[in-house]
Amino acid sequence: MALLWRRDRSVVDRILLPSANGWTEKRLRRLFPGSRAGAPCRKLDELAEVIVSFLSGRPVSFDLDLLRLDLCPPFQRRVLLAEAGIPRGRVSTYGRMARRIGSPCAARAVGTALAKNPFPVVIPCHRALRSDLSLGGYQGGLAMKRRLLEMEGIRFDHSGRAVVDTIYY
Repeated sequence: MALLWRRDRSVVDRILLPSANGWTEKRLRRLFPGSRAGAPCRKLDELAEVIVSFLSGRPVSFDLDLLRLDLCPPFQRRVLLAEAGIPRGRVSTYGRMARRIGSPCAARAVGTALAKNPFPVVIPCHRALRSDLSLGGYQGGLAMKRRLLEMEGIRFDHSGRAVVDTIYY
């Protein structure tokens, strides 16, 4: 995983997940050729620690003020903020998210906004599923999405659909 920020700011511009297609560092160099390791930043070090805690299975709370949400278009920002409101261990669907943000016919657009989520894990886009409760897509791959959901207590049936009592929103 990589956290990207500018030296003159203590907020994250982007988070890169490892992917099945390639190592994060290769993608980092391709997408941001001038990037390099920066001097330690207390706020970002703390965010990294919270991410590690989350990935270790512990319930955490992320400070969204550490994210450059202003870099996102308004529609995507609304989607990301709604997604951030889904609690650990709960899921929603792209369609329910669309209704939640006042765009009831925009399920595909919600999926696209989440697919381009610049802050995966911190904005838990893994908690959004297709209407049939199958996984949909995920930047880090479907295996990672499923592992994150299982870590939060979500179970899946033999066909790969989430087994949940209620859907959030």
